[in-house]
Amino acid sequence: MPLSTSNSDLRPAALVALLVTILLMSVWEAYWRIEGSLPAYRNSDGLWAMERRRINDGEGGKTVITGSSRMFFNTQLDVWEQESGERPIQLALEGTSPVSLMESLADDADFTGTLIVGVAPGLFFSGFEYRGSAFKQYSFESPAHRIGQQISMLVEPYLAFYHSDYSLFTVIKRQPFPARAGVDFEADVRRLATYTRDRNARLWNKVENDPAYAEIAKQIWAQGFVPIDERSEDELEGRLENRNKQIERAIAVTTKLQDRGIEIIFVRNPAEGHYAVSEPTYNPRSDTWDVLIEKTGALGIHWMDHEELQGFWLPEWSHMSGSEADRYTKALYHVVQRERTQQNDSNGE
Repeated sequence: MPLSTSNSDLRPAALVALLVTILLMSVWEAYWRIEGSLPAYRNSDGLWAMERRRINDGEGGKTVITGSSRMFFNTQLDVWEQESGERPIQLALEGTSPVSLMESLADDADFTGTLIVGVAPGLFFSGFEYRGSAFKQYSFESPAHRIGQQISMLVEPYLAFYHSDYSLFTVIKRQPFPARAGVDFEADVRRLATYTRDRNARLWNKVENDPAYAEIAKQIWAQGFVPIDERSEDELEGRLENRNKQIERAIAVTTKLQDRGIEIIFVRNPAEGHYAVSEPTYNPRSDTWDVLIEKTGALGIHWMDHEELQGFWLPEWSHMSGSEADRYTKALYHVVQRERTQQNDSNGE
């Protein structure tokens, strides 16, 4: 006899499945809240694309901030708005050179504002784009992607576990399983910040309040570092060739933007610990930053040149502590204004 199942037979099973799902999600949520996780918007490619589209939707005359995670986490939009009267558009992407975005903006007639560019040497002068998928999302985003982003944002501010760092397979991957012989393992970057709807980022308080967690971040930053004298001549030559290529790209796009009347301000944020060794070793200031500023004529704000930008706490060597980011942003804003005025005076403007 053929088997058949009525809707009434399925209802109890569906109800049980729903209750089990809710129970498991509640347990997962409770666990991550106990671990210190805070509900926040997800720093997704879709959210970045939303902010990028603001330039094309009538806000192209605003100040735009780009760069990688130091510019992203250190610069607080609320403070910048209090000091300037204008809330910038935050388009920085962690682990990602901003040069591709600069090239996109140079070709975008809707952008007429000021561009502040964070320069993290290991990223800017290598062209590395960890979050390069965000650029593609903006260029090729479908209506389905946009709708999905809007739906996701309805629940993001209420769920502490809704973060890529807490997905089940990610958690399983970082468990201390026995290492396989001959297989190198590199840990993924852990959660470092919380985000608002318009991508204001602040270093997560767990990074500064939990020394063990900060130590994990430091170990991740230092993994894979090879002293320069242990690299082959061919590898060093390839790195130098690529670095020069990235500098040429940056100079060319800066000139293109300047020719359109766009003001470019480069910012070098503080770093210490491992980065105080690796960055000047592989990207000496005289061969990178100084060349960039000299050949573009753009305003360059380097933290080592300004006492106001020194002495801040970097819990994991690379990013401003959340508790001090407001003070740093205010200091940075006023250094920019002072140096801008001095540059204009010297140019006779």
